[in-house]
This record gives sequence, structure tokens and C-alpha cells, in this order.
Amino acid sequence: MGLLDRFEDRLDRLVNGAFARAFKSEVQPVELAAALNKEMDDRAAIVARGRTVTPNVFTLDLSPHDDERLSVYRDALQGELAAVVTEYAAEQSYALLGPAEVTLSLDDSLETGIFRVHSEARAAIVTAVVSDALPGQPYVEIGGTAYPLVRAVTRFGRGNEADVRIEDPGVSRTHCEILLGTPAIARDLNSTNGTTIDGSRVTQAALVDGSVVLIGTTAITYRTG
Repeated sequence: MGLLDRFEDRLDRLVNGAFARAFKSEVQPVELAAALNKEMDDRAAIVARGRTVTPNVFTLDLSPHDDERLSVYRDALQGELAAVVTEYAAEQSYALLGPAEVTLSLDDSLETGIFRVHSEARAAIVTAVVSDALPGQPYVEIGGTAYPLVRAVTRFGRGNEADVRIEDPGVSRTHCEILLGTPAIARDLNSTNGTTIDGSRVTQAALVDGSVVLIGTTAITYRTG
């Protein structure tokens, strides 16, 4: 049984055939799954020998009619489509930078039966710092998550030696570091692609509240706490 067949079988068991009855003339869930697979193939990029990265975050724009029909199954379908992405990546030996996410979105400009796919490779952030932030303690925001700066020097990079690991192909194993002080300093660590601070590529610069450090495609926002 192929991936798309397994997907349809899971949906059928999940809602006791409701999908088959609901989508006789509108967008079929298997069409969405097939479109995700095609998007992954089209946007797969070789970033190193034996490592091909493909998008892991997808938005499917639906017409008003299709969006309304899908709304009752939205959470279940989004979860199953994310599972399809994960399974297909494993079958094709694609690397995902983070967990697979699929969101169904309304687009008033689309006609019934027409949909669009948007995708991005979004890095997963893993912190090696285990501590609760204290009141007034500096921290950084990455992808909507706060990471307290509990050390005098905090290193960011893709390698295991980094204090905050960032799975981004444009990030070096040890890419940059933030040194706490008055003021705090961000410093590039001879990375391959360089470090941009508040829009300027520099080797080091002072940070103020709201300063943005860009490494690869990952933005790190410094906060004084």
C-alpha cells in the first residue's frame, strides 16, 4: 500500500467514511496530500553530501466553499497531512529542519476545487540551557520562544557544542555568541555565512533591547529582560 493509499485509509477509519461522502465534487484530501509531496520534491535542496533539505511548514490556501466544507475536519486533516509530510520525507531520505506543520487557510480569491501551496523550511530550535529565567534576566526570542541567557557567554550554532542549537543549513556549527555585559555584545565566530546585527553584517556589535541577530535564515531577538 502506497503513502497516499495509507493516508486515505487512515482518514476513512478516522471519520468512518465522512471524507469520502463530503468531497465528491470539491477538493479531495488526497489531492492536498499529493500536492504536498510535489512541493517537497520541487523545493528539495542539497545542502551537503547525503543531506537534502525540504520544506517542513506548509500552508494550503482553499476557496471559501472548500474551506467551509473542510472546517469540521480541519484539526484531524491538518494532523494527517503533517504525518504524510513526515512519512514522505523518510521515504525519500529528505531532511526536515523541524516538525512537519500543515495549516489550512481561507483565500477568498480562489474558486471551488482550486487550492495553492506555500511552504518554507523552518528551523527547529533546541536549547541546551536548562534554567528558569529570573526577573530582569536577559533572554533571546527565536521563533516565538524565549531562551534565558543564564551564562556569561552563550553560543549559538548547529553543533552539539552550542548552548542553543539551531537546525538551519545556513548556520555554522558554532556560529556566534552573546556576551553579557554593559552593554551585551554579539560576536561572530568566523562562521561561513557571517552574522548580521540590526541589518548590518559585522564581526561584533553592541546589543540593545530589540536588537536582531540574523544567522542563516534564523532571527535571534535580544531582550534585556
